[in-house]
Amino acid sequence: MKLFDGINVLALPLAAIASFVFGGIWYGLLSKRWMEAANLDPARLKPGGGTNPTPFIVTFFAELVMAWVLAGILLHLRKSGAPATAYTGMLSAAMIWAGFVVTTLAVNHQYQMQRASLTIIDGGHWLGVLLLQGAILGYMGLV
Repeated sequence: MKLFDGINVLALPLAAIASFVFGGIWYGLLSKRWMEAANLDPARLKPGGGTNPTPFIVTFFAELVMAWVLAGILLHLRKSGAPATAYTGMLSAAMIWAGFVVTTLAVNHQYQMQRASLTIIDGGHWLGVLLLQGAILGYMGLV
């Protein structure tokens, strides 16, 4: 079986780009609350006035991988008889978020002694990312 057999490879970067844009909007709107929840000092974030591009590159690559894995899960669901739709994509994404993403965030944030508000903000971001990817991939991601 080929690596991308059955997956619309154009849907993968589209899902990653949409996720990246969503994250920019999400954290742009919640930046002050997020920095407070994460105990970040805004003055320390931009030494010399520049922005480090590495987190943005890692984020986009991670969201591309996330889209590919989600598309693979949706492909397996389709092969078992479930239709590939925006609804099934979003439902699958929500279940993945509830079972793996937000639970992992909650555990990590507790051991890191982070505020619950950080888990809520970050968890909301990843829920939005997965729902958006699920809708895109369910709608157009499988061939």
